[in-house]
Amino acid sequence: MRTNDQPKGDSIEQVTQHDIGLFEGLDDNLSYIQGALGNSPDLITRVLDLDEGTRIALLHIDGLVDNQILHQSVLTSLMNPGKMEETKGTTPTYKLAYLKRQVIIAADVEYVREYNKLLDNLLSGDIIILLDGVNDALRIGAPGWKDRNVSEPSSQAVVRGPMEGFTENLRTNTALLRRRIKDSRLWMENFKIGKVSHTNVTIAYMHDIANKAVVQEVRDRLSKIDTDSILESGYIEEFIQDSGMTPFPTMYNSDRPDTIAGGVLEGRVAIMVDGTPFVLLVPAFLVSFFQSAEDYYQRWGISTLLRQIRFMAFMITLLAPSLYVAVTTYHQEMIPTNLVISLAAQRERVPFPAMIEAVLMEVTYEILREAGVRIPKNVGQAISIVGTLVIGQAAVDAGFISSAMVIIVSITAISSFVIPETGMSIAVRMLRFAFMGLAGFMGLYGIMFGMFILILHIASLSTFGMPYTSPVGPYVQEDMKDSIFRFSWPKLTTRPKENQPQNLVRQSNKNPRGAK
Repeated sequence: MRTNDQPKGDSIEQVTQHDIGLFEGLDDNLSYIQGALGNSPDLITRVLDLDEGTRIALLHIDGLVDNQILHQSVLTSLMNPGKMEETKGTTPTYKLAYLKRQVIIAADVEYVREYNKLLDNLLSGDIIILLDGVNDALRIGAPGWKDRNVSEPSSQAVVRGPMEGFTENLRTNTALLRRRIKDSRLWMENFKIGKVSHTNVTIAYMHDIANKAVVQEVRDRLSKIDTDSILESGYIEEFIQDSGMTPFPTMYNSDRPDTIAGGVLEGRVAIMVDGTPFVLLVPAFLVSFFQSAEDYYQRWGISTLLRQIRFMAFMITLLAPSLYVAVTTYHQEMIPTNLVISLAAQRERVPFPAMIEAVLMEVTYEILREAGVRIPKNVGQAISIVGTLVIGQAAVDAGFISSAMVIIVSITAISSFVIPETGMSIAVRMLRFAFMGLAGFMGLYGIMFGMFILILHIASLSTFGMPYTSPVGPYVQEDMKDSIFRFSWPKLTTRPKENQPQNLVRQSNKNPRGAK
């Protein structure tokens, strides 16, 4: 390993990737950087004469820097010979300091003295300035790659509310969050995770509201991640979640800035990852996955009704096929006589038991659903029509399945889309097959046994050390105002106690005239 005072003539081949100090010679530094990047063609290097006898080099990665900053703030300043008159006869170290202090017209300029940091800055969209005879460099912040514009969120659509979503650019996402929380108490902390990808990760929280223990726990878990790359927030989720042995998500994710801002204001911690529009929110409780941002933009009555419908849809998605299998196979006495006769007539030509019939239909539906996601959008609608109408009707006419089973599977599929958060919807789809198996072997007793095990499992889960089923279990009466129900805004005077915030009071209980 080479130190800063190592002689200039040392062989560059002896310098390892963990080298700390830069060389004093400009050619040596350029050779090392080009070698470290494999002489990549997107590394743009320009060597200039700063003054008589002093050479300077500009380095940047093509496509990652803002060309306006490069040409107007850097190149124009360096190409002006009059600005360096004062430095004639001075040392290269003084010239570099003068460049930083008087010449470079940019807000973000700092020294770089280590190769690993220099390469990281270079690959992050910064401009590097090297001066012959100095073992320091200047870093000029000028990221300017092409980004997707702010557009409507794709995963959590609403009828009433903001129509802008996060993008893949981390700084754009932090700006969208600050637009909604214009308060100095919104603190953000940066992390760089991934030994190869060096992904920027930012946590955001309200300093005087978020629980300090939760914030520290987030810091600790992020700092312990040791992996080559982080390409999406899903990587972070699996690394820092409390338990991976559950189908239920224990971390909430959203691409809506208003949803994340609302969670942060309640005392939660947002985790934003560069390169993805999906932001994580912790802690995340079971009831959070049945709440939509639109619940807070409509009147409390309709919002409460919609939440009840979501919980009902959850139960339908989970249990409808298994209840059909159990009742038609073991408990026909529970069905009205006319309906029993109708079902018997439908199933007369079906060669499979009800459980096999249900599994085949559910697997077919999952295949069609996955195909609709993966194929191009211009033919996705055609596939949906073929799958739902043509194949379904043909299967009934051929005697493979009964009409009643088509109705059950259709209701189940539609109900799964009512759940706002995709992760919870996927968990229910997985559990549905387990309940169909229990219903096929033990009928309603199997379903009851499965529900007992499921409730015990959910009750055992935690999210960053807090009960996953809060505020239902443990029961917190004050938090029930905004969980299964949604009271009117004048009555939501406190933040959810389930988040254990430092400041519990959200608003005054002095309502405007006429508010009840």
